[in-house]
Amino acid sequence: MVRRIKKGMKLLGWFLLVVIVSLNLFIVLSGRFYLYRGVYYTYLQGETSPTIYDLDKFYNATVHKGKQSSPWSEKKVADDGFEKYLNYAEKWSSTSLLVAHGDTILFEKYWGDHHPETVSNSFSAAKTLVSILIGCAIEDGDIKSLDEPVKNYLPEFSGKGKEKITIRHLLMMASGLDWTESGSNPLSENAESYYGSDLRGLVNRQQVERKPGEIFLYQSGNTQILGFILEKATKKDLANYASEKIWKPIGAESDAFWSLDKENGDEKAFCCLYSTTQDFARLGVLLARKGNWKGKQLIPEWYFKEMIQNPKMETEEGVPNTRYGLHVWTYKYHGHEVVYCRGIKGQYVIAIPDQDLVIVRTGNKRAPDVEFPKGRISEEKRASIAPRIGHPEDLFEYLDFGHAVLGKSSK
Repeated sequence: MVRRIKKGMKLLGWFLLVVIVSLNLFIVLSGRFYLYRGVYYTYLQGETSPTIYDLDKFYNATVHKGKQSSPWSEKKVADDGFEKYLNYAEKWSSTSLLVAHGDTILFEKYWGDHHPETVSNSFSAAKTLVSILIGCAIEDGDIKSLDEPVKNYLPEFSGKGKEKITIRHLLMMASGLDWTESGSNPLSENAESYYGSDLRGLVNRQQVERKPGEIFLYQSGNTQILGFILEKATKKDLANYASEKIWKPIGAESDAFWSLDKENGDEKAFCCLYSTTQDFARLGVLLARKGNWKGKQLIPEWYFKEMIQNPKMETEEGVPNTRYGLHVWTYKYHGHEVVYCRGIKGQYVIAIPDQDLVIVRTGNKRAPDVEFPKGRISEEKRASIAPRIGHPEDLFEYLDFGHAVLGKSSK
């Protein structure tokens, strides 16, 4: 028996050695050196994917706050009566949940070691901020229009069909590029963009595989290209431009941080803005007030209107696009227009303009997106489900919760 165990352990050792050697050969021959960093920062740290607390794992740039913050008022609503919502939030490993009505925080709760001063990863919620900055750059005259070709700013986007891609196509998530969007595939462009050190090289290698402007296909690479356009047009780093145009004017209480691909490198425009829950909520108030902050129009009014419109095109599922504007998600909730930013693992900044209502949720898990049921369904049922397709199931719970808090606060 002992001999068999020893023999088994020896075979296991040889097997692991072969796996490690093979993996290293694959990485070296394929040039995917980012996989080393990916493995180190996930599996060797007891994780299986990126986390909302990855700030110190990467170089970062500071999005500076201003000299004066914009304080919140408070009219806190008690927890009682919200048990089902809070239990739901805990089920999905929430770390914070905040509801604000205008300048007033109505509800605020934190879980675990997360507290009001904790900064956490926005993931793709940062994409909406990039869109806002595009509007600011057009208003300032640094970018001429949404319909300019990308090649006007990035000469690398000339030839092989890339010259047909416009800034609007990128904002619509309809560039036609072959970027692989995946939160689980270590060989995807998403993984390389998060753990790699050459964002410019990565986006420049993208090829056109379909006509731009026709199909909504969510791709983080589109946002990264927009980030490079902003740098070229404004002659400012993305973090500095965001600080000047948004973070200082909204009176953020804390500095935010934007992950870089390497030391003194490029901001990961597609994700990775680290901020506190309350400062994310300030961004939500800006959206709820259609780009106006205390009488100053920070997001150009014309651009905000463009941003929240759904471009006429179909989605991957073959339904009309009713879910996405220009780098912002949209939904109609009981007749109320909802605009929201979202990132993987359930980072939400939700704004309902006609109610001046903001809901922010951060956490470690997100419910799956709504999909059509498998098999044949009636046209009536298909029509009823279609508006929710592509939205995460937990979004509706947070919307219900925000309105429950608002209702209780008015009594």
